[in-house]
Amino acid sequence: MTSSPRTSAALLTDHYELTMVQAARQAGTADRRAVFELFPRRLPQGRRYGVVAGVGRALDALEAFRFDPATVAALDGVVDPGMLEWLASYRFSGDVWGYAEGEAYFPYSPLLVVEGTFAEAVLLETVLLSIYNHDSAIASAASRMVVAAGERPCIEMGSRRTHEEAAVAAARAAYVAGFEATSNLAARARHGVPSTGTAAHSFTLLHDAEADAFRAQVQSLGVGTTLLVDTYDVTEAVRLAVEVAGTGLGAVRLDSGDLGEVAREVRAQLDGLGATGTRIVVTSDLDEHAIASLASAPVDAYGVGTQLVTGSGHPTCGFVYKLVAREGDDGEMVSVAKKSTDKQSIGGRKYALRRRSAAGVAEAEVVGIGSPPEDDGDDRPLLVPLVERGEVVGRTTLEEARARHRSSLAELPREVTMMSAGEAAIPTVHLGP
Repeated sequence: MTSSPRTSAALLTDHYELTMVQAARQAGTADRRAVFELFPRRLPQGRRYGVVAGVGRALDALEAFRFDPATVAALDGVVDPGMLEWLASYRFSGDVWGYAEGEAYFPYSPLLVVEGTFAEAVLLETVLLSIYNHDSAIASAASRMVVAAGERPCIEMGSRRTHEEAAVAAARAAYVAGFEATSNLAARARHGVPSTGTAAHSFTLLHDAEADAFRAQVQSLGVGTTLLVDTYDVTEAVRLAVEVAGTGLGAVRLDSGDLGEVAREVRAQLDGLGATGTRIVVTSDLDEHAIASLASAPVDAYGVGTQLVTGSGHPTCGFVYKLVAREGDDGEMVSVAKKSTDKQSIGGRKYALRRRSAAGVAEAEVVGIGSPPEDDGDDRPLLVPLVERGEVVGRTTLEEARARHRSSLAELPREVTMMSAGEAAIPTVHLGP
């Protein structure tokens, strides 16, 4: 059996996006000016802030959102011939504003504001939500892990615990939120995320003796490598590791047991053997709470897999994409909003700034409806231009996104560093009609 070819980015959408546009075209309303907003109604339970990630990937997807002949052919029978012809010439020609990648967000933060015709803008709903919901969930979990780790580096290594493409996106999002490296080579090739890794238990089991495995690894990778020491007996493995590599051994990795207690024992043993500079790396289903519990242990770095790529219990952010304003019959813009119980939206085009004290500490997320809120002199605008008249203008580097995340987190109240459940670190205040 042969595998199916990769589908166009334009097909990473829902059936009803196309049928809505077809019906709107027939009704004469498809070209009405429209404003869509991508936002969260709430943070995951107990979280004090979220982190925006996936902006760069979303801009790439928007640029590549085209219905080529093969894609149009795949939609035969989904929509009528007139709609297929319209799709073949589809190009988003509107404007997009959004929070910069790495920025912190809160309930009802207007993370994206998309302006264009209804037909052009509604087609982007699914792909934008797909990217933002996944990447921001990973970045939000990663940020908490980095905070819990303090000055100790975190390494992303969850590729085998998620879909192969989600793994690449997760590595990128984790890097935005402060992780130092990934095990995923596709993330290195596509996005420039630094990669790292040495050997697994299978490499030790391959050899007749543990010392042989260590010797082979050191001969290949040098004494600065990291040796995995819990395949058999940890104490004996540490002794062999130093015997083989010498006191200049780079690191040992622990992947099982009571990590805090074992790390203390290994640190004492390493120091006793003269390997005082050898670092201790721990892995094994870590999350932010496990990392925080190891704060007093002699651990030098954390490798995080499953809990990271699943958002540490919150694999999606619950973002929605809603029409908040549209052109009326008289040509004027009209605010519109969904009123369903527990799923309300707030109508009107949004503008946002982060209200800060004179000392630079964030006090509120201030969202203006219909017009920008007034800056009292210490505030910071949050919406930046991402797309102008269909052309991407807001692309940034991952290093810029990492810097944005550090500065955004630094201005939040100190309680964001707490791992216990709590309310949003700052309130969201709406101003306007």
